[in-house]
Amino acid sequence: MQSDAAATETPEQLRVALDQAQRQIADMAAAHEAFLRAVSHDLRAPLRHVTSYGALARELLQELSQELPGQPPQLLEAMDFLATMEGSARRMALMIDGLQAIARAGRAPLRLQSLDLAGAVQQARAALGGAADGVQWQIAGAMPPVQADAELLTQLLTQLLANALKFSRGVAQPRIALHAEVAPAGRVHVTLQDNGVGFDGTRAQQLFGVFQRLHREADFDGVGAGLALCQAIAQRHGASISATAAPGAGCCIRLDWPGAAAPGCSG
Repeated sequence: MQSDAAATETPEQLRVALDQAQRQIADMAAAHEAFLRAVSHDLRAPLRHVTSYGALARELLQELSQELPGQPPQLLEAMDFLATMEGSARRMALMIDGLQAIARAGRAPLRLQSLDLAGAVQQARAALGGAADGVQWQIAGAMPPVQADAELLTQLLTQLLANALKFSRGVAQPRIALHAEVAPAGRVHVTLQDNGVGFDGTRAQQLFGVFQRLHREADFDGVGAGLALCQAIAQRHGASISATAAPGAGCCIRLDWPGAAAPGCSG
């Protein structure tokens, strides 16, 4: 039986098998990143053609509308078609930007160090600029340090705060709370809670898929790449991210992150 054969393998054979498995995983990860880079790069050229020729087509239609008496229904319809095409092109550009951001986060050098989490949160808030005005912030002053890459952690926190801000804007008194605490096994648990529109909690895992959205584009902008980026960054750090929510009751994002005393991870 296979289990009997495995039991008779020597430590050296097991080490070789483990090395092979790790190389295969690394090769698969590299191939995945290369695919994302190629797709995001190669789609730029045809997208530029769509946006460039769309603008030229709009100019021609506007000139034609000035030459023709009245506004023929066909011309107005053509203008509507063109507006839809241009809007879709802008959305596709944002999707490509999202893919590129995920690819960069996956291959960027991971410079791990002990970081002041409270300071990283303040940097993320500052990156939001005036968009953060008018919100009641409840940010814990003291937080445990974490083991992280400074740039990637700030990118993740900025995305999470911006997301909470976006879905809280419609409520009368938007409120965003963030705190962190030391957890067992040298981990740090971070909780980000907003009082926004929330969503169906049974679909929470869909949030972290690429281009997954739980709200209509007409209600909230975005293409559904931000939380996928956050998950990619968390995974590189040996961390996890999850969400709970209910319609009209806001959303709670939880991070389980290595504490500063944890051994360094590589990526």
